[in-house]
Order: sequence, then structure tokens, then C-alpha cells
Amino acid sequence: MELSGAIWRKSTRSSGNQGDCVEVADNLPGVVAVRDSKDPQGPALAFSPASWAAFVAHAKRR
Repeated sequence: MELSGAIWRKSTRSSGNQGDCVEVADNLPGVVAVRDSKDPQGPALAFSPASWAAFVAHAKRR
């Protein structure tokens, strides 16, 4: 999957002291990508926008 055009943003829930850092790119058509900000060249997970929206909705209820 080509993610070179991804615009990554750090989660507001990520800690700022080298802790758990998640970045999301939702500017690509048909895909939402998620990666570890400490390893930007590492792997990224890809979700459909509907799946990502369902995950976020569920996480907000927790």
C-alpha cells in the first residue's frame, strides 16, 4: 500500500514522554492508516474508513 502522500497527525491521547504514541493518516482515499510515531519507517496498519470510525466510536465510549 502506498502511503507516501499520507499526512500524519499524532493522537491527542498519546503521551509526550516517549510513551505510547499513535499517528493517524486519514487524508488518503478509501483508507485510514495508523502507525507508531516512534517508528515512522516501520509498519502501518490500514483500515477502511467505516472500520476506523467504528473503532474510534467504541474507544470513545470506554
